Amino acid sequence: MRKTMIGVLSILTAFALAARTPPALSPSVKAFVTVDAPLFALIHVRLIDGTGVPAGEDQTIVVSGGKILAIGDAASTAVPPGAKIIEARDSTVIPGLVGMHDHIFYPAGSAHYNTLEFSAPKLYLACGVTTIRTTGSLEPDTELNLKKAIERGSVPGPKMNVTSPYLEGPGAFTLQMHVLSGPEEARRMVRYWDEMGVDDFKAYTNISRAALAAAIDEVHKRGKKISGHLCSIGFREAAALGIDNLEHGLMADSEFAPGKKPDVCPPSRESREAFLKLDVSGPEIRETIRELVARKVAVTSTLPVLEISVPGRPPLQPRILDAMAPEIRIAYLTQRARIGEAKDSPLPAALKKEMEFERAFVRAGGLLLAGPDPTGYGGVLPGFGDQREVELLVEAGFTPVEAIKIATFNGAFYLGRLDRIGTLAAGKQADMVLIKGNPVQRISDIENVETVFKDGIGFDSAKLIEAVRGTVGIR
Repeated sequence: MRKTMIGVLSILTAFALAARTPPALSPSVKAFVTVDAPLFALIHVRLIDGTGVPAGEDQTIVVSGGKILAIGDAASTAVPPGAKIIEARDSTVIPGLVGMHDHIFYPAGSAHYNTLEFSAPKLYLACGVTTIRTTGSLEPDTELNLKKAIERGSVPGPKMNVTSPYLEGPGAFTLQMHVLSGPEEARRMVRYWDEMGVDDFKAYTNISRAALAAAIDEVHKRGKKISGHLCSIGFREAAALGIDNLEHGLMADSEFAPGKKPDVCPPSRESREAFLKLDVSGPEIRETIRELVARKVAVTSTLPVLEISVPGRPPLQPRILDAMAPEIRIAYLTQRARIGEAKDSPLPAALKKEMEFERAFVRAGGLLLAGPDPTGYGGVLPGFGDQREVELLVEAGFTPVEAIKIATFNGAFYLGRLDRIGTLAAGKQADMVLIKGNPVQRISDIENVETVFKDGIGFDSAKLIEAVRGTVGIR
């Protein structure tokens, strides 16, 4: 029987190798590669496959031509002759993370953002994020060109889903955003950036209902999706208009602010106070959740960007401080110290309430996505923030396996790529993360990334992180 299995695998391997047409990696990319075998097997690993089922112990994963050829118990899963063997006892393999709010820019003070085309893609990949959605662009041509450079093998980085520039109304807080004059310009902007090749669209805090309705209609005509970080429009209003995804969870929903006026973003203090008074189990939130679920509107969890404003959080990590440019590190630590001095901060309660909302949304059947939103005052870094998001989902009450599913399966499902990524199964692309330790027992082990496989090519996490030391925030 085992000889028969090996024979079948050999035939399948031949087809897989013949079908593989990987890009020729540049020397600068090859410098980070540790596994580039056309046929290899990870043996004796713990497997979290992304579907939500319990982890499997002592598993074998066979990869051929950039795709998973076979996966199963080590005792019964044959390894084809000639395969490179990678012994991985005491390690865990999870699907590549699908970061659904992962910017390429970074806050540089005074409502200005620097684009990190050098450091961000390396950090995302190093931390196990093999696919990102940029979820709002300030330099769309840079992002489109970066996506192409990664695809042709000249830059190391994740697969990119590039989002449009922000569809914003009057009152934009940064001069880097274009301000829409009305619905017709919203349509023109969607048409233009669709032709330029963006994959997704993003509405922002001051857009009018008329402009959002026009944008949604134009985006859907093109078979694409649109997300919103909204304030001028409440969640139920946006759902009724047909939006596909709402960013940041309940904390961004302005519909409960007292005296909320149509098409006007209420003062942040009023929205926060209203948010803190809400009862997640009460009728208002239950109705909002019911409507979002009924209309199949996804919600993106971005807990790390909320956490950084909570006094004493998150834990200070040398790896994150070392990655920052010196001036960015000083600015971050200075602001963090100011926050730490705040007495009676409402943010701990806000973080807890947002976690309660996300649990309730998922229990009701909602599709929760995951991403860190590396903005705020600079404490959330690309990649590191994605790992922290998974840890915070566990703190919110999800099991480690559930949190990993949210950060892998759910994103792939939303993007329409679940047939290729998001879970680990035979026939899928070999986007995998090899982690030293057991995230089921200690979710913090998700930080112990050793090797990140993208289409079967293994990248050295430590080398990628070292390559960007002292640069995050400026390049």
